[in-house]
Parts: sequence; C-alpha cells; structure tokens
Amino acid sequence: MPTYHEIMSTKLSTLTTAAQAWEDMADEFEDQETAYRRDVHGISLGRTWFGHSAVAGNEQFNGTLKQFKYAQTEAKAIAELLREAASQFHDLREDLKGVKKDAEKDDMIVSARGVVTFDTESLSEGGKTALHHDPSYQESVRDKERTWQRRIDAAVKKVTDADQGVETALEQASRSDSPAGGFNGKAQGDIEKYEAKNTAEIATRINNGEATPADIREAQRAFRDNAGDKAFSQTLLNSLGPDGMVKFTNKLSDLSHSGDKGDRKDYAGLQKSLANTLATATKDTDSDFYKNWRKKMRKAGTEQFDLDVVSKESTGRPGDTQQARGYQSLATLMKQGSGYSDDFLHDMADDIRKAEDKSQGGDPDIWDLHGNYSGKDDGWFANDPLDGVLEVMSRDPKASETYLDPGADRSNDNLEYLINDRDWKNIDETTYKGEFRMDKPTHDDDARKGFGLALEAGATGNEPGSGSNEFGRHSEAQARIMHDAVNTLDYGQPEGKQGEDDIGKADERLAEDGYKSMREPLARALADYSPDTFDSLTGEGRGKQDGSTTPYLNGENSQTLNSRESLVRMMRGASEDSTENFELLNQAQRGYASSEYMGTGTESSLEADNRGRKVGEVFGALNAVAADANLDVSDSKIEKAEDTKLYGYHAGGGAITGIPVVGDTAQRIVDASLSEWQKSVIEEQEAIAKESLSSTNSAAERALQDYFEAWADEHDVPKDMREHASGEAKQSYHVGRNNALEALRGEG
Repeated sequence: MPTYHEIMSTKLSTLTTAAQAWEDMADEFEDQETAYRRDVHGISLGRTWFGHSAVAGNEQFNGTLKQFKYAQTEAKAIAELLREAASQFHDLREDLKGVKKDAEKDDMIVSARGVVTFDTESLSEGGKTALHHDPSYQESVRDKERTWQRRIDAAVKKVTDADQGVETALEQASRSDSPAGGFNGKAQGDIEKYEAKNTAEIATRINNGEATPADIREAQRAFRDNAGDKAFSQTLLNSLGPDGMVKFTNKLSDLSHSGDKGDRKDYAGLQKSLANTLATATKDTDSDFYKNWRKKMRKAGTEQFDLDVVSKESTGRPGDTQQARGYQSLATLMKQGSGYSDDFLHDMADDIRKAEDKSQGGDPDIWDLHGNYSGKDDGWFANDPLDGVLEVMSRDPKASETYLDPGADRSNDNLEYLINDRDWKNIDETTYKGEFRMDKPTHDDDARKGFGLALEAGATGNEPGSGSNEFGRHSEAQARIMHDAVNTLDYGQPEGKQGEDDIGKADERLAEDGYKSMREPLARALADYSPDTFDSLTGEGRGKQDGSTTPYLNGENSQTLNSRESLVRMMRGASEDSTENFELLNQAQRGYASSEYMGTGTESSLEADNRGRKVGEVFGALNAVAADANLDVSDSKIEKAEDTKLYGYHAGGGAITGIPVVGDTAQRIVDASLSEWQKSVIEEQEAIAKESLSSTNSAAERALQDYFEAWADEHDVPKDMREHASGEAKQSYHVGRNNALEALRGEG
C-alpha cells in the first residue's frame, strides 16, 4: 500500500524500463522458438526417426514449442500491464499534485508525508491573535484542515486502489491455466479485464457462501477503482453472464436484507456498484457486446431464480414454493444504480413488455406472486419489473418522454398499453376448496408507482417532485403525453370523447386502490399544467370547454386541449383520500390566477369583469372537487397551513413542493382569503350532504370579496371596478361549481 511520500517520490520510469525489458524478453523467446523449431522440433518430423518413441518425442517437442509461444504472449502482456500501470500512476499522481497545489493556495501546508496543517505564517498579526484566542476561528481552521486532509487521503486512496489492481493483473497474467504449469498463453495486457475476472470469481464465492472478508474488500476496491470503466464493466458482465448476474444480485439482496446486520451495508454497497457497472457496460447499445448480452438476458429474464423475499411467501400449503423471475431481479438491481442510457432503459422496458404482453406472445401472469412487495420491509423488490424499470426511467425525464410520447400519428402505443391494456394485478391471493386451488389476482400496494413517476417526468420535463421554476407551456412531446393520458384515463381512448353516450370515469378509475400510488405524481403533473388547465376550466382555451382530440402543438409553447369535464374528473381522482394532493392542485391554480390575472391593475370595467369571471369559475370548480372528495379542511388543517406556510410560494419555504415560485404580490393576494376558502369548502360539503346545491356559499363569497380587495389594494384599482370584478366572480363561482359537480355525476 503506497504512502503519500512513496507516491510523490517514486520514479515511474522504472516501470517503463521494466516494460521494455519484458518486451526484449519476448523477442528473445521468439528467437529461441525459431532455433528450437529448426534444430530440435524438426527431428521428430523427419524420415529417420520412427515408432512409438518418435510419437512420444513429437508430443514433448510440440509442448515445448507451445511454451516458447506462450512465453512470448505472457512477456508481452506483462509489458503492456506495466506500461498501463505507469500511465495510471502518472495521471493519479498528477491529480494528487493538483489537490496539494489547491490546498496550498488555501493557506495549507502539506508535509512530505501528506499531513495537512494550516499555514500560520500567512496570517496577519490580527489573524494570529484570533487564532490563539477565538475558539470559533480555531474551529474553522480545524475544519479547513480536516477538509483538505480528506481530499489528500482520497487521492492517495485512488493510487492505492490502482496499485492493488495492478498487483491482481500481474498475478493473473503470470498464472498458467494448465495444471502442469508453464507460461500463460492466454495472458493479456489489460488491467481492468483481469480485475473484472477476479471480481467475477469473488461473485461466485459470494453466491456459494464461501467469500472471505478479504474477498469482500477486494470486490469493493475493484468496483471503486473501476467505476465508469467500460472494459471492466463489460468483462465482468460477460464473465458472469445474465443468469450469473441475476444470481449474484439475488444473493446480494438476500445478504443486504436478511443477512448479518453488521454486513448488510457492505453487501448493499456491492449491489449498488454492480448496478452502476451494468449502466456503464450497456451505454453503447450498438455494440456486439450489448446485442449478445441483451439476447441472453431475454432468456434469463423469464427464467426463475431463488430469492429469499419471494421464497418466504407461499399459499400456506406444503410444496407451494415460488421463485423470482430474472427481469424482476434485474429491475430490482437497476433501482440501486444510476446513469443508464435512454436506449438501454427503453430496450429493457420493451423486452419486459414482450414477455408479458399477450398481443406479442407473452404471458400476462408471468410476474404473478404470492405476498405483498411494498412498504418498508419488502418494497425494495421490483415484483412488477416493468413498473420498476419505469421508476428508474423517471429519473431521466427525456427517456420517459421518448418512451411515453405517442407521436404525432400515435404510432407509439406504450402509453395506451400502460393505461388500458396492461394487467397490473400481479399478486395472487390463493384459497383452496378441498384440493381445488383458486388464485384471485389483485394489485400490490404500490401498483403503478413507477408508471406515475415516469408519466410525471415525461409530461413535465422535470424529475419527479422537483417542479418547475415558473408557470409555462410544454414541448410538443410533453403535451402529447399529458393530453393523451388525461383523455385515456377519462374516456378510455386518447382522442377523448367520441359521442354523446361516452361518460368519462377518470374520477372513479383513479379512486380505485390500484391507482393510489399514481395519484401524487399525477397531481404534480396536473399542477405543472396549471396554465392549460385554467384555460380549459374557463372555456378560454383553444379547445374551449369540450376540448380537442389532439393537443395544440407549437414547439416549446404547446398546450393540452382536454375538456373541462375531463380535467375536473382528473383533479377529483388525484385528490382521492389526499388533502395534500388537492391542496397542490388548488394552490397551483390559485397561484397561477394571482400571478397571471391579478398581477396588474386595470382601468377597464370590462377587463375587471373578465378577470372576475375566470377566477370565480375556476375557484368554484376547485371547491366542488374538494367538497365531492369530502376532504379534511378542519380548523387544525388551516392553522397548520398558516404556521408552516403550506400554501406558500416563497422560495425556500413550504411543505408543498412542485408549485412554481410567484411574486410577493401574488402571494399576498392568495393569502388574503385563505381561511375563508377553507370554510367555503366545508359549506360545499354540507350542501352536498343536504342535497341543497342551489344554496349560496357565503364563505366563498366573502373569500372572493377579500381576494379582490387584496388585488385592488395592491394595484390601486378603483372601487367600482373592484366591486364589478368581485360581483362577477361570485356569480361565476356557482357556475363553475355546478359545472364541476355535473361532470362528477356522470353528465359529461
């Protein structure tokens, strides 16, 4: 293990000199081979030596001739390894020198042994006094020392890792494959490939329960030293094969979740490294390696393998055992890593779909298992491999967008398949009637989680939960995804309503248990489309109230054109059993309205009335959704909201994420009537309970009055215009409320 001093002082030219000596040795062996072939080997081939002794001699002479060839191969390989080692050590030492130089610029001294201390000579007299008497300054100096020491140590560690890799490669290159010994005729000059093969051997020992602590440390080092290295990654995957990789990741899953607690972190780390290795190896999807690996993975993906989390579950009958499928294990592994290429993610999703899609010759029940694979204990296992891959894909919005985009001609049916055609019930509840077994399929508790996240990412261009910085429009592909998703969830077809008899059911559909994991990301996606939704709810959009079969496509300013009724049902479905989801939608709409329509004053009564109509109609629809969902908007919820700024838009604050930041003026307008709005929801709930929908909502009217007064105060709007706007809003509130309730009662 080289020290800092050894790294900085070693003459790396020694390695290149040694490499040249090995190359010279290879030349010598070549000369000896020529002489041996001419002067010795040829004797057994002549016409003067016959019989058994000639045959035996020929075999011996052939073996010796091969050894001369093998000796050349081994010598050349070692020369290449030494040159590669010299190059690696040079680059790593330059990195270490760079860290040292940066430390010195920050007033640090790095000793000959790599110990970092603060350079007190660089201080002024005042600074020296502070260093002696100010505890906080002393601690800040120690923090800087510790930070730079960690950076120096990390750079030294990289050299140590590389040094051990070189040692492994040299040992392997000089080791004969023959039991009889001799030179290594298969030696090669690639350090990373030897490390990969050694790691594959360790994986086999881990699978067999034979790995030592030293094996684990060596595997950790190899993964760490070769992170991002294509040769190492592809060699490791080739050495394991897809089936071996599945067995390895399954064993790591077992050990990291049910093995000795003290070792679980180590095995989880190895699994994450394996996942990142997979990402590196599969970057180039046009390579021969990838094509061969994918072909073999298709076979391993549908085969069954042992996995503790699966085998522990059964129907309760002796002999009713079960195993995991290869793709389930692959998706589980992929969730641990990052950096996968878009093409690889799409290929895996396509291959998994082919294995399950009946229209492509697949088996819709192929992933069915007993048990529940969600929550804290077992949710890590991707029992639904397609949903698992979609969850990984959601971290890459562009990959999600490309996979889900129906295209201008709707030739890509992935979105429609996931919404309409796919069998999401992959948990079997088994009962017996005598010897007759009955399996009732049902949803896992986290069904459609990955799909929801990928839909959010693909439709918004944002990583799930991150939200946008401002209210805006979307790309053509994003708008197509969102438009078709809303229509398909509501009407069962991407074109939306096709006749008077069509009744949208998005609210009922999303209220089903199988959609509960999809509601939150769907709510965030709807919030991101607040400008489009606001226009549709008011009938001011390009699609008017009834919507359009296709979105409006205009580059980065494209818009969804769903019907008002579909959007109301979507918001209602996303709000099922979740006040938080509704508040996200509610406050996003209020924030957009306050920013877009209340951001300026006006001197036109017509303009004031128009603003009032839009605001009133949208706010009425929102209250109808909350009332129909019977959400909890009690006083305690209001107090919590005010205390935590749950409904705030200020940068850096707020429990609701995913709402773009708006200005302080819009914020104050939103906050002006917060409590009254919550009371107005309660009044709507009471009206629905009493079936007295024609009654007025005094709390809503007070809230609208407060809202427009705040607007007028912010922008010096004349009293008569404020009253006009407020009055129009109160009337439109009831129109919006009633339209929404009709949509939720199956009347459109």
